[in-house]
Amino acid sequence: MAQTAAPGVEVVALADLFQVQVDAIKEKLKLPDVATFTGFDAYRNIFSVDLDVVLLATPPGFRPLHFAAAVAAGKHVFIEKPVAVDPAGCRAVIETTRLAAQKGLAVVAGTQRRHSPDYIETIKRIQNGAIGDLVAGQCYWNSTGIWFREKKDWIAEFTDFEWQCWNWYHWGWLSGDHIVEQHIHNIDVMNWAFGGPPAKLYGMGGRQNRGNLPGDIWDHFAVEMEYPNGARVTSMSRQAPKSTTRVGERVVGTRGVSDCKSVIMGERPFNYAGPTPNAQVQELSNLFNSMRSGNLINEGEQVAFSTLTAIGGRMAAYTGREISWRWLLEGSKLDIFPKSPGPGPGIFTPVPMPGQTELI
Repeated sequence: MAQTAAPGVEVVALADLFQVQVDAIKEKLKLPDVATFTGFDAYRNIFSVDLDVVLLATPPGFRPLHFAAAVAAGKHVFIEKPVAVDPAGCRAVIETTRLAAQKGLAVVAGTQRRHSPDYIETIKRIQNGAIGDLVAGQCYWNSTGIWFREKKDWIAEFTDFEWQCWNWYHWGWLSGDHIVEQHIHNIDVMNWAFGGPPAKLYGMGGRQNRGNLPGDIWDHFAVEMEYPNGARVTSMSRQAPKSTTRVGERVVGTRGVSDCKSVIMGERPFNYAGPTPNAQVQELSNLFNSMRSGNLINEGEQVAFSTLTAIGGRMAAYTGREISWRWLLEGSKLDIFPKSPGPGPGIFTPVPMPGQTELI
């Protein structure tokens, strides 16, 4: 997508933990001579190449480390969502975001709804009072199952740590669980509509449909997010085979209702009829235009707050406790990603259980 997002964009290097992944993207993008780097040091070694911007799209647990390295190297950044898997990681991303601003670097996040004209126009109207004061909302990412990479002959050479990275979605310390990795899109829209993160989070969920798949993540969450104005938003996320899919957002005001995307119903009705470009291309186009114009975009703190909101919902559900945003941002000591990731023993933790999982 980067190559089509703006004229003159050239891929000059690829980095990944696994050689097979680098080979696959080289073939897909027809880049036979591009520089490649593999292994746990690839994120540092790639800066030996002359480049302007990096796209960070590895498993989320690695994101704070990779983001810090990119900004230290003076590179503009596209940072895929989510940007961390724990509060410690979110705080690190916020600090790196501030450093990026000081160094004059653009940071655009993979929360592509923020770059989609239909969402932009609709939420602008909501924030301008089109449906009155917001009193409630709902957001959903209820879908079917997810991928799992079966073992092949060459995978037998992996250490447990590398094998977990190969199946990263299924481990909370790598993915953050699906409420963080996937449902963040809808939670981000709620934070956008309400003008910031919730004041409190309370939730529940469990693991019922993973079968014998390895991993410690859950497959369903229901979280109540209470915003500073007292409005409560219900957040649902589920991954279950043969289930009815519902993905989207809805906000309720004193004078109307909106899907946040294109429709407002009530005293001031609205139906979006403008262009609808591919938002995943548009976010990259906006990044490149920002770099070239000098009108730098920096979405680092914004996506860190939405990531932390999703993490807070997960933590509330895992522990069965109601938690506050202030404690989540300033007090939580949860730090689940290893400081020096590399080949070796895996990190195998029990499936979280409310009433048994400690709130840290």
